[in-house]
Amino acid sequence: MNAVRIIGGDWRRRVLRFPAVPGLRPTPDRVRETLFNWLGQDLSGLSCLDLFAGSGALGFEAASRGAARVVMVDNSPPVLAALEHNASVLGAEKRLEIVRADAVRFASSIGLRFDVLFLDPPFHHGWIDRLAPLVPNVLAADGVVYAEAEHALEHCGSWRTVRHGRAGQVFYHLMRRGEADGAE
Repeated sequence: MNAVRIIGGDWRRRVLRFPAVPGLRPTPDRVRETLFNWLGQDLSGLSCLDLFAGSGALGFEAASRGAARVVMVDNSPPVLAALEHNASVLGAEKRLEIVRADAVRFASSIGLRFDVLFLDPPFHHGWIDRLAPLVPNVLAADGVVYAEAEHALEHCGSWRTVRHGRAGQVFYHLMRRGEADGAE
């Protein structure tokens, strides 16, 4: 099993264990620290959707920082088992909903809108482009998208990059509806 630690909030320093699954790359500590500086350290009252949950680092980090609701979606049975185990160990079952689903089908059918959408899909499969038309289905008009990709992104549908950075091979972006541009 691989491991990643939560860096802030109620569960700071707690370790999450997850299986070695091809293509699964947890968001590094430094990038998560930057992301939650951008979003704010306290997510109280916000709802978050982690559409490619993987290790769960983003979703658990959001719940640790007070998000009222976090829905974590993945389609891999070993990943889902690890997410369920970590939620149980943290006592997080009331803050988290873990869903087995295909990301596109889930985004197409969900009737809820979220304040924050975490998009950290497997690279080189065109997921961001496929999901861009579905973002309005899952995100509140004033909601934000956090996306990781193998290249720089200017937008995801109507959401434009307002902050961005790079860590090794990973480009990361914070997007808001409307105007764009900014760097870390």
